[in-house]
Amino acid sequence: MRYRTIAHTTVSAIGLGAMPLSIEHRPDQTRAIATVHAALDAGVTLIDTADSYHWHAGEEGHNELLIARALAGYGGDASGVLVATKGGRGRPGDGSWTVTATPAHLKQAAEASAKRLGVDAIGLYQLHKPDPDVPWAESVGALRELLEAGTIRAAGISNVTTAQIRQAHEILGDGLVSVQNQYSPAVRDSEPELRLSTELGLAFLPWSPLGGISRSSLDSPSGPVSAGTAFHRIAAERDVSPQQIVLAWLLARSPAVIPLPGASRPLSITDSARAAELTLSAQELARLEDALPG
Repeated sequence: MRYRTIAHTTVSAIGLGAMPLSIEHRPDQTRAIATVHAALDAGVTLIDTADSYHWHAGEEGHNELLIARALAGYGGDASGVLVATKGGRGRPGDGSWTVTATPAHLKQAAEASAKRLGVDAIGLYQLHKPDPDVPWAESVGALRELLEAGTIRAAGISNVTTAQIRQAHEILGDGLVSVQNQYSPAVRDSEPELRLSTELGLAFLPWSPLGGISRSSLDSPSGPVSAGTAFHRIAAERDVSPQQIVLAWLLARSPAVIPLPGASRPLSITDSARAAELTLSAQELARLEDALPG
């Protein structure tokens, strides 16, 4: 496993996106915990969760409780694992996602998340999505208050624009350490946010990083999973999975990138973690760049 940094914290270059373990069509608890343990066995030390990662109404925090249970039951040393959680979104239980990023809600949500995770302070707390009904500065100001109160150790923002990153950076200073946006071979709208994150020294955590190879549950339905792409061809030449090639491509985009592939099976995250050891040649990267849509 290779490593990267989020502010002053060293984490694995590949993280685990834990959402699939708790939402629709989730695995049973035994397999879910085995997936987290497989990630740890593979050297993964960054796990991304959220209070809204659940399926049914009344299950808020399902994924956070699952992660806490998995870490507590791990046979090895899990003390170096950074659990990053998020607040500001909800799930009524009908499959929809809501947004509530008022300061009062974020403060209450962070305190509840810390309790579920069993920690005195959350290692990385991320504002899940800007709330169109709340001024951005007010939502980000709540993160600053959480930092000052010691409820969280570091703050991140998700699903944001470059203007929102700049404003959050002005408000939070060194307290802002990460940006989490959708970014993949199929969805590269956040290229400006990636460049800005790199410039500001912020970690850039792509969610749904395998778009174009496999789909996230938050992706819009887009037909069958693609096959026969340049990623598949190079994977065949390397005798590795296409997913590993995608993740290695992402790592090559910037030293700020730490992908968060989702997994619901031990084999999936074990395979994804191996991408940290894979270095693509300049020729391979050029082939992939030439083949990207758009």
